[in-house]
Amino acid sequence: MSKVSISKARQHNEKVTFWRGLRQPARWAALLSGAVLVLAFPAPNLEWLAWFGLVPGLWLMRAAATRREAAVRGWWFGAGYLLATMYWLIPNIGPALLLVAIVLGFLWTAVGISVWSMLRQPVSWWRAAVAFFLVPSAWLVTEWIRSWQGIGGPWALLAASQWQHPVILALAALGGAWLITMAIVAVNTGILIAIVADRLAIRLAALAAAAAVLFAGPVAFAMTAAAPVDKTITVALVQPGLTGPRGPAGTVAENERLTAGPARHADLIVWAESSVGYYLAKYPRLLAGIKDLSKSVGAQILVNQDARNKSGAQSKQALLIGPTGIKGSYIKTRLVPFGEYIPFRSVLGWLSKISKAAATNIVPGTGAHVLHATLRDGSPLTIGVLICFESAFPDMSQVDTDHGAQLIIYQTSDSTFQQSWAPAQHASLGALRAAETGRPVVQAALTGDSSAFDGRGRLVAWVGTSYRGVLLVRVNLPVASARTLFDRLGDYVPWTAVAITCLAALIGLARMAGGRRSRRAAQVPASGPTGILLDTNREPDRSAANADDSRQITPADQQD
Repeated sequence: MSKVSISKARQHNEKVTFWRGLRQPARWAALLSGAVLVLAFPAPNLEWLAWFGLVPGLWLMRAAATRREAAVRGWWFGAGYLLATMYWLIPNIGPALLLVAIVLGFLWTAVGISVWSMLRQPVSWWRAAVAFFLVPSAWLVTEWIRSWQGIGGPWALLAASQWQHPVILALAALGGAWLITMAIVAVNTGILIAIVADRLAIRLAALAAAAAVLFAGPVAFAMTAAAPVDKTITVALVQPGLTGPRGPAGTVAENERLTAGPARHADLIVWAESSVGYYLAKYPRLLAGIKDLSKSVGAQILVNQDARNKSGAQSKQALLIGPTGIKGSYIKTRLVPFGEYIPFRSVLGWLSKISKAAATNIVPGTGAHVLHATLRDGSPLTIGVLICFESAFPDMSQVDTDHGAQLIIYQTSDSTFQQSWAPAQHASLGALRAAETGRPVVQAALTGDSSAFDGRGRLVAWVGTSYRGVLLVRVNLPVASARTLFDRLGDYVPWTAVAITCLAALIGLARMAGGRRSRRAAQVPASGPTGILLDTNREPDRSAANADDSRQITPADQQD
C-alpha cells in the first residue's frame, strides 16, 4: 500500500473515531454531571449539592473500560463544569467560551485517571486510602493551574459554593479556599468508595473519613476566634446604577448626589468601578468638585477612574480623594480575559468582531499595594483596594494584608452581566477573601451586587442588581498585626496537592513502563529453529526441535 493510501486511511479512521466518540452516552452523562454543579453556586445557592454532587461524574470515570476513556470522561466533565459556571460570558466572548471549556476542561483528565486507577475493582484498603487523598489533590491541581491569570483566573473554585457557611469558611483561614475544595472533593470521594468497595469494612471506613472531613470546618470554627478589634467604622458603598443617555456625566452626578445625601455620615465613602469615566488630570474642575464634596461630607472618597490618559492608553484606577486632593492610587493589575484584553490578540483578535470582546487591551498595573486613608476623626486606616475580577485571586488580598491592610475593598461594575448569575457569584467571593485574611471585605458595585462580610466571612449586608442607593455597613477592623494561618503559611495546600499528584503520576508511569517491558518480554519467541511448513500435506521437520528439547539444562541456563 502506498504512503498516500495509508495517510488517507489514517485520516478516515480518525474521523470515524471522533464521531463515534460523540455518540457515547457516558461522555454526555459526564458533561451533564459537571454542568449540574453550577446549581451549588450563586444565584441558585444549593451549596449542599457540592458535598455529593461530584459522585455521579466520578463514578462514570471509575466505570470506564480503559484508562484513556476515564481521562476522556474527566475531560468532558470538566468542560461541562466550566461551560455551566461561566455561561454568562457568552455575550462577551461568544464561541470562545466553548474553546475555553474544551482547553481548560482537559485539566480534569488527571481526575479521571486518578479515580480509575485507584477505584476500579477490586478496591483494596491501600487503594481506597490513596484515592481519598489523590483524587482531591488531582482536582485541586486543576483549580490551581487555571487560577493563573494568563489562562483565565480562578473563577468558580469549588470552595466558592460554601460562601454562606462561616463554619466551613473556617477552613479558609487555615489553608485558603484550596483547603475547602480539598475537603469537598474528599467527602465526595469517600462516598464513592462506600458505593463501589466490596468489603463492608472499607465502606464504613470511607464513610467515617468523609464524615470527619465534613465536620472539620465546624470544629475549626469552634476552636478559633476572630482577631481582636482595633476599631469599628462605617463604610458607605455607593451603587448608583447606569444613568442611561446621560453617560459618564450622569454617573458622576448620581454618585455625587448619593454621597452628599445618604452617605454623608460615613467614615469612608466608596464609589464603584468605572464611577468616573474621565481622566481627572485632564478635567481639573471635576476633580475640584470631588475634593469639595469630600470636604463637605467630612470623609475621603474612593473613586474609580476608567478613561484614557493623555497618551491614549486606557486603565482602571482607584483614586483616594480628600479635601486637599488625591491621596493615593491603585491601577487594576489582573484584567478580565476577553472582557478587558484578548489573550494572543494576533490570533484571537477576530473575536472582537463577532462578540463584545475587548476592542483594545487595557493597560494593567504593576501589582497590589495598600492605600493610607484618613478617617473622619483623623485616625489613619490602611486599606487594600482591588478592582473587579481581582476578588477571585487569594494572593492579592493576602499581599495587602501582609502590608498592614485592616480592610479589603473591591470596586466593581458588573453592568455587562445584569440578569445573569455573574453578579451574585462575584459578590460571594468576598466571603472567601474575608475568611482567608481575617479582614472585613466590602464590595461596591456600580449596578450590583454590593456586599460586606466580617473577618470570619459572615455576611454583614448585601443588595442586589435592582437596588439603587447607598449601602451603609458597620465593620470591625482587626489589629494590623493579626494573621491567619493561611496568611502566615501561604499556598502550602496546593503545593502539597501538587506533590501528591506528581508522586502518583511518577509511580503510575513507572508501573506502566514496567508492564510494557514485561509484555514485550513475553512476546519474544522461544530460541531454537522453527519448522517451516511449505507443503500443507507434509508435517514440519521436528528433528531439530526434538534435539533441542532433549538437551540437558545446565545451571548457567537456569540463571538466564
